[in-house]
Amino acid sequence: MKKQELIHLHGLLAEVHSHVEKWEDDDVPLTAYNELGVRPTSIHKSKTDHKAAVFKLSKGITSSFEETTQERVAPKAD
Repeated sequence: MKKQELIHLHGLLAEVHSHVEKWEDDDVPLTAYNELGVRPTSIHKSKTDHKAAVFKLSKGITSSFEETTQERVAPKAD
């Protein structure tokens, strides 16, 4: 993946994060992401930095869903 595409993905995930925070009552746990100090607008940062940020951001978003997920319901065919 090219750096420009990775930055674009980073921006999209940041937008998803803002929407998830609106849906959830609690904040999305992003301490690992915030410690990196890399934002989608940090175009001077390296491709590796953005890749790490994308992984940390996606991990934080998905972990917030895992915490709020209730017991699974078995699928049934009608």
